[in-house]
Amino acid sequence: MKKNKWLPYLFVAPYLIHFVVFVAFPVCFSLFLTFHKWNIISPVEFVGTTNYSRMFNDRMFWKAILNTLKFLVIHIPLQLIFALALAEFLNRKIKLQGFYRAAFFLPVIVSGVVVTILWQQLLAFDSGIINRLLVNIGFGKVGWLVDPDIAMGSIAVMATWKNVGLYVILFLVGLQTVPPSYYEAAEIEGASHWQKFRHITLPLINPTIFMVVILSTIGGFSLFIEPYIMTGGGPLNSTLSSVLYIYKQAFQYYHMGYSATLGFFFALLILSVIIIQKKYIETND
Repeated sequence: MKKNKWLPYLFVAPYLIHFVVFVAFPVCFSLFLTFHKWNIISPVEFVGTTNYSRMFNDRMFWKAILNTLKFLVIHIPLQLIFALALAEFLNRKIKLQGFYRAAFFLPVIVSGVVVTILWQQLLAFDSGIINRLLVNIGFGKVGWLVDPDIAMGSIAVMATWKNVGLYVILFLVGLQTVPPSYYEAAEIEGASHWQKFRHITLPLINPTIFMVVILSTIGGFSLFIEPYIMTGGGPLNSTLSSVLYIYKQAFQYYHMGYSATLGFFFALLILSVIIIQKKYIETND
């Protein structure tokens, strides 16, 4: 027995090492940096709460947060509506059902960079395929990525197309847990398809809806690749997301302490939004 007393610790050691190196240490070091000024090259300099004061007076950071919230307001409803509609369609007995499910899920596993470059070519103002089609049918070109009023909406549509397949699968799992007997009883009572969907499907898949909302929110708050590649945060900073702004502060301007401060505040913001969503959905359950 004495020889094996260290065996359990050996089994959990890989996880503990991973947790300490990749979670605990980065979090603690980032918290340490929020009270310091550091550009990687020069020594760390203690500045107290200067970074926090700067954050609350940084108009560009608050603009980035508003841009991110605007993205979420467009992206989450689109994600929910299209994912649930596609799941309802794919849950029926149709030909090539497996092919359609795989086709809708395929963009999820494709590199985000590849998808973003593809959509960048589609939405380009002069050479984009979509604008060419619009011109051919008699319409004018649309500044999908160069018009500040619609650039973020264009990115939201692209992100929805990229990720909707994952949520379709989640909704399919939720739909298949609904007992068919409930629908049969409703049909006997003369319920319409909408009534069955409203009074049977939606209440029973509420946990799945909650999961999709939470995952969409977290994914939306982490918006980075799309604006970084497609617009660089422009035009006129209209697509500058919070994560992109934090990245620029850290790796373009080397304001490591300030970027850590922004990151901590942003993490607390995400947590607060998710808690509010959870309470709202549970209240309306």
